[in-house]
Amino acid sequence: MNLTSMPNRLINENSSYLLQHAHNPVNWYFWGEEAFIKAKSEDNPVFLSIRYS
Repeated sequence: MNLTSMPNRLINENSSYLLQHAHNPVNWYFWGEEAFIKAKSEDNPVFLSIRYS
């Protein structure tokens, strides 16, 4: 199985920037409440990516 062919949650976004990362093997979250709730519940930091492509 090729993980890069399986889309992550960004596949549901409208932004062309976010969509180009929808097939990355990373469990990306859109900047929002869901990301912060998950990070807090798992006691994990939030890593922010700002248009690196």
